[in-house]
Amino acid sequence: MDKNTFQAPLTPAVLHILLALSVQERHGYGIMKQVEADSGGKVKMGPGTLYGSIGRMMEAGLICESDKKVDPRMDDERRVYYKMTGLGQKALAAELERYREVVTIAKQKRVLSKILIYGV
Repeated sequence: MDKNTFQAPLTPAVLHILLALSVQERHGYGIMKQVEADSGGKVKMGPGTLYGSIGRMMEAGLICESDKKVDPRMDDERRVYYKMTGLGQKALAAELERYREVVTIAKQKRVLSKILIYGV
């Protein structure tokens, strides 16, 4: 990914990370736990996937390190917090709109009901 551009569709890891950062700044472990919570435990992101994705997302300008400083009594001061950039917000909005369009088409074609009825 080049800085200030993103390629749709986003990978599942990037989508989940952006969703985790859409509400608040988080450190790596916090992102992993939020992804797991958001997915009801269905998505468990390991450190390799997480930090590899974070590196690419920072390079692409989707996220950046936060200036957030933590209270050392409450948190490990070595933790790096990340936040979504304006480009990251645009990428997330575009991806969610793409998903909305796909779901609309599936509803029009009654794909879900066919799957439930016929097990296709």
